[in-house]
Amino acid sequence: MNRPSRARLATVGGALLLTAAVACPALAADSAGDTHFAKEPALTGSAKMYRYSGDTVHFTFDAHGAGEQAKGTFGFSHRFVQGGGAWAEGRIDCLISGGNVAVATGIVTRTDKPGLKGKRVGFTVVDQGKGKRDRLGYSWAITNDPSSMKDLPKCVSSAPYEIVESGDFTVAPWEPQPLPKG
Repeated sequence: MNRPSRARLATVGGALLLTAAVACPALAADSAGDTHFAKEPALTGSAKMYRYSGDTVHFTFDAHGAGEQAKGTFGFSHRFVQGGGAWAEGRIDCLISGGNVAVATGIVTRTDKPGLKGKRVGFTVVDQGKGKRDRLGYSWAITNDPSSMKDLPKCVSSAPYEIVESGDFTVAPWEPQPLPKG
């Protein structure tokens, strides 16, 4: 009886794995560590942003649900090295996610910043995965003043240009409808 060589077994085994990965994308996704789609969008977590200036900036989210049916809370604070700053908390009024990115908006319900209570603010979060630095953007990125937001639509924010220094955000990827085959 002829016994196959180790090289031949490795080649056949590799070909079988490649065939399985091509024929069954779900298996390939699982082996690569990709996440599966959630029943609804979600954005959770808390993180401190990296700031070259030494300012202390924190964001926190606990948001669940799709679109305008989303519920939850958000909070942020910014303390300047030289003193002063502001904080705000609010309720989420819109959330959408796709892949590892979520966009949310909410109405500020409590704050120490004059003119901010009752305003809508927006956030964009990229969840880079465990051990990698997430990213965050917010609707007042250009003005540097969240109270300057005037009539911001729901689920609108800026590009996620801020980098997380410590902490973690989690985005539940959501697919509103099954993808077409092919």
